[in-house]
Amino acid sequence: MEWGSWSEFWSMGGRGFFVWSAYGVTALAVLAEIVWLKRSAGQSRGRLARMQQWDSSEEEAQS
Repeated sequence: MEWGSWSEFWSMGGRGFFVWSAYGVTALAVLAEIVWLKRSAGQSRGRLARMQQWDSSEEEAQS
């Protein structure tokens, strides 16, 4: 598809609102997923550190 001007590009043959809103919703979903994954990874690392700390303190108590 060829566009003669930027306004034709943005309007996408009359379907611009649908096209650009679909891109926007997709971008928001990807960003939300990234934030959620980073938060989950941090919580998992903290949980793992607590488990390792608990395990090492338990081993010291048995010695």
